[in-house]
Amino acid sequence: MINVLVVDDSQSVREYLEHLIGTDPGMRVVGMARNGREALKFLRHSRPDVITMDIEMPEMDGFETTRAIMETDPVPIVIISSLWRPGEVSRTFQAMEAGAVAILQQRAGLRHPDHAASTVELLSTIRQAAAAKVRKLRVPRREISSTDLRPEELPVKPIQVVAVGASTGGPTAIQELLFALPATFPVPLLIVQHIAAGFADGFADWLNNTVPMSVRPARHGETILPGHAYVAPDNLHLLYGPHSTVVLSDAPPEHSMRPAVSCLFRSVSRALGSAGIGILLTGMGRDGAAELKMIKDAGGITFGQDQASSIIHGMPGEALQLGACTYMLPPGKIAEMLLTLTAVPKLHTPKSHS
Repeated sequence: MINVLVVDDSQSVREYLEHLIGTDPGMRVVGMARNGREALKFLRHSRPDVITMDIEMPEMDGFETTRAIMETDPVPIVIISSLWRPGEVSRTFQAMEAGAVAILQQRAGLRHPDHAASTVELLSTIRQAAAAKVRKLRVPRREISSTDLRPEELPVKPIQVVAVGASTGGPTAIQELLFALPATFPVPLLIVQHIAAGFADGFADWLNNTVPMSVRPARHGETILPGHAYVAPDNLHLLYGPHSTVVLSDAPPEHSMRPAVSCLFRSVSRALGSAGIGILLTGMGRDGAAELKMIKDAGGITFGQDQASSIIHGMPGEALQLGACTYMLPPGKIAEMLLTLTAVPKLHTPKSHS
C-alpha cells in the first residue's frame, strides 16, 4: 500500500486528489495539509511514502516546503503545478532542484475529455515516485581523470553530438551534467527528458538560467551549434538530422513516450556512428537502453548513470544489462569525461586487420 500526503491550499483540489488516488486499490491518502507548515507538522508524527505538493500556497509555499523536507527527512515529492502562471513554473523547477522527483499539471476535472488519461498519469507518477530513492546528502563521487581512458576508448572521429536521455529524476541529473560543462563546450547536445505535457519549455528555460551553456527548445530544421543544448519539445520526437540539423517527428510513440529517447539514440547511431556519444540517465522503464547499445556497437562512447546517484535506475540499469554502457558514472563525472573526450589532442586510430 502506497501512503500519500496531499498538500494543497484548495479544499476542492485536496478532495479531488483524494478521490483520484482512492481509485487505485494500492494507494490511499493518509493525510491532507493546506500549506507547507501543516505538512511539516504532519511529518513530525507520520511518514508517507509519497507527497503531492502544490506550489503556490500561503504561509509556506511548495518550494520552501520541499527544501525543508529534503534537508531533514527526505520523502519522494510530486509537484502538481499550474502552467498559466510563469512564476509558478519557475518555482516548480526550483522545487525540482531542491529534490522533488516529478512534476505534473493540475488534474483535469471529471467532465474534461482528458480526465481518464490525467488520472492514469497521476497514479503512474505516484507509483514511480514511491519507488524512487531520495536522499538528504549527495553521494560521494569517484574521481575520474583522462588516465582512466584506455586507448581503444578514445574517439575514432571528432565528436559531432552528445545525445542525452532521462526520465524520473532527470531534470536535476541533466542540470548537474550541464552545470559542469562550460559555455565554450565544443559539441552540441540533444536532450530528451520525459516530462509532463506543457513543461518542456519551462524545463529548457530553467536549465538556460542555471547552467553555463545556452539551452532552448529544439526547432525543426535548425542547425545545432557547439556550446548549445536543445531540448525535445512536447509531444514530438527529437532526432539528429542531415548536416547537423534538428528533425522533429510526430511518428507514433515508442515505449509509450513521445518524445522517446530511443528515437534520438537510433538517429545518432545511424547518422554518426563513432562520432556520437550517448548518455542514459535516471528513469523508470527501458526507453533508450537498446538504442544506447546501437551507439556503442557503431563505435560511439556511451554512458549510463550509476545506481548510487540515480533516483530510479531502471533505464540505465537496463542498458547495463545489455552491455550498452562504456562507463557507469554520476552526472558530474560524466561531464568530466565529456571534457576529456572532446578535447583529446590525438584521436585513436584503430588497428589494421589486413
